[in-house]
Amino acid sequence: MGSEIPDILSAEFAENPYPAYQVLRDEAPLHHHEAMQSYIVARYEDVERVFKDQVFTTANYDWQLEPVHGKTILQLSGRDHSVRRALVAPAFRGSELEEKFLPVIEKNASELIDAFRSDGTVDLVSQFANRFPINVIVDMLGLDKSDHARFQKWYTSIIAFLGNLSQDPQVAEDGVRTKEEFAEYMLPIIRDRRSNLGDDLLSTLVTAEIDGETMSDEDVKAFCSLLLAAGGETTDKALASMFALLLQHPEQLAAVREDRSLIDRAFAESLRFHPPVHMIMRQPSEDVEIAGGVIPAGSTVTALIGAANRDERRYKNPDAFDIFRDDLNVTSAFSAAANHLAFALGRHFCVGALLAKAEVEVAANMLLDAMPDMKLEDGFAPAEKGVFTRGPAELRVNFTPA
Repeated sequence: MGSEIPDILSAEFAENPYPAYQVLRDEAPLHHHEAMQSYIVARYEDVERVFKDQVFTTANYDWQLEPVHGKTILQLSGRDHSVRRALVAPAFRGSELEEKFLPVIEKNASELIDAFRSDGTVDLVSQFANRFPINVIVDMLGLDKSDHARFQKWYTSIIAFLGNLSQDPQVAEDGVRTKEEFAEYMLPIIRDRRSNLGDDLLSTLVTAEIDGETMSDEDVKAFCSLLLAAGGETTDKALASMFALLLQHPEQLAAVREDRSLIDRAFAESLRFHPPVHMIMRQPSEDVEIAGGVIPAGSTVTALIGAANRDERRYKNPDAFDIFRDDLNVTSAFSAAANHLAFALGRHFCVGALLAKAEVEVAANMLLDAMPDMKLEDGFAPAEKGVFTRGPAELRVNFTPA
């Protein structure tokens, strides 16, 4: 049976993982991958449990995240985690998000669109999606946007480190060097911001306090590193994937164009159908029975979001992109009550989910306004790339220039 189980490190898997996901769900819902030294779970109910059951800890981030970020909120548990999350979460929801950062999102989307709106053609990946979320986060933090290329390089290196499933030593070395470079850049800015507060997220982070507890310079630096990597990579791919899918389903694109309230439906369904993060790791604190087998305490568990979100045990016709499906709750799709797994679930549900939603809503509305007749370039078919994170490599679109 082992020879029939797809290898998630293979070129065939990287080309198209979805047939492999079907085999794993049906024939090997719990599979030990020798090269990765990880137990893989693929069905919705099992991935959901890995995210929600507190026996599955984030101790794996001690080696998967800390070498490139420093100690992050994702590694904490109990009161330490609750306090740190409470310190940062208000900036990513409610009035803080709407009043302070929505104008930042709108300004950055407008600037990028203005650069190509009279061209009649654009690659929405390289000219918009790759740049937009990073520009937003840099502006939110009150950093120098002229350093965009450095931020892009750093977060690309960090994501490569996180997805280094084959343990390439060069990727590991680049990731560690990135941590040092980012610390040299960021720590002096954090120290200066404590003395010269502004109306930005970094000022909010350095002054946030709960029960007398504040974030150290190292805490703030690690969170900024995490925000740049996670917020850049995921929103980048989520936005590009949504437009790639809509452009390949013109009738659904037409519906969204006519009724912009459907943008949330389109985003939620694209998160299910083509999630930007395809796998997340956890580590059980004790032996766990799951998916017909036992995972030993201290092992690495790889939860396949990309497989779980296509599980026919959970969704009707899961391999169809359908923004009108009735088995995906759009109302809760961007909260910890979501019934897709793209943002994970439980206590480590993505703190930036509502920021991503706001970015996608603004960008989608502005792009549809600027390119009302957008269509894929003749002969072009979008192709995804990536294994750990995944999204369109490019998205070439034609439209009538403004």
